[in-house]
Amino acid sequence: MGQFRQISTFVEVVAKGSLSAAARAEGIAPAMIGRRLDALESRLGVKLLQRTTRKLALTDEGAAFLEDCQRILAELEEAETAVAERSAHATGHLMISAPAGFGRQHVAPLLPSFLSEHRDVTATLNMSDRVVDIVGEGIDVAIRIASLADSNLVSVKLADNERVVVGAPSYLKRHGEPKTLADLAKHNCLAISSEGSQRGWTFRDNGKNVVLKVNGNMGSNDGQVLHDWALAGKGLAWRSMWEVGSEIEAGKLQTVLDQHAAPGNDIYAVFAQRRHLPLRIRAFVDFLRHTYAQADYWRRSGKQ
Repeated sequence: MGQFRQISTFVEVVAKGSLSAAARAEGIAPAMIGRRLDALESRLGVKLLQRTTRKLALTDEGAAFLEDCQRILAELEEAETAVAERSAHATGHLMISAPAGFGRQHVAPLLPSFLSEHRDVTATLNMSDRVVDIVGEGIDVAIRIASLADSNLVSVKLADNERVVVGAPSYLKRHGEPKTLADLAKHNCLAISSEGSQRGWTFRDNGKNVVLKVNGNMGSNDGQVLHDWALAGKGLAWRSMWEVGSEIEAGKLQTVLDQHAAPGNDIYAVFAQRRHLPLRIRAFVDFLRHTYAQADYWRRSGKQ
């Protein structure tokens, strides 16, 4: 306890800018603050603060030690908050954002089960394929499928997102299965298309990711359309396992070129802050992560 008090006093003195200000905040004499700092420096064997009657200045050792102390105190506060929240229960309204297709298949069907476990929570699910402004639009948690860029937002990975090339058995019976990446040139590839240009597909080849230009007689800016065309036997499509897993399990689609599957854009829960996160958000994120981690989830879930 003495060591912890010395550390917290050191951080408080730096934050307040003086021993007297830190003493007033704690309701004790400045001399007591000074004794704690002396004891800390004596124990560590280094000078942390240059103290005069007018100002304080961190030494180089003090500045480095301060960063570690601030991190430790923040983690301790977060741990205490988490323990306290586990003994409480989730309440309040939860604003959720998710991509339209993913939200329809993998958030909306799960929400009733979550709310039945947390009866004092209500929820609104907004589905949109645009990147929402979490803070500006009052979103508690957004589900995103992407390689996340650095930002001030906090993200928690919910699941891997494997992407596979699929075709209907009827199509593969007529045209055969591609065995190499070069074989795709002989197939009708149904790709995301905008302004007449089809987007390439990403594969793993000789240890590197490569983007391969594909061609087909139909393209669309809507992934669901490509999915439906593939089911109808019109060509091959490059889709996420979250979209086609249940149809692969049912034999309605088959995967090809699995040896060249590249890492996908994984599935994340994104929110504005980690500290003091409301229990309803923590509970919902944990619920999704636990559900998605079930071994057969992606192959048995999806369109009903």
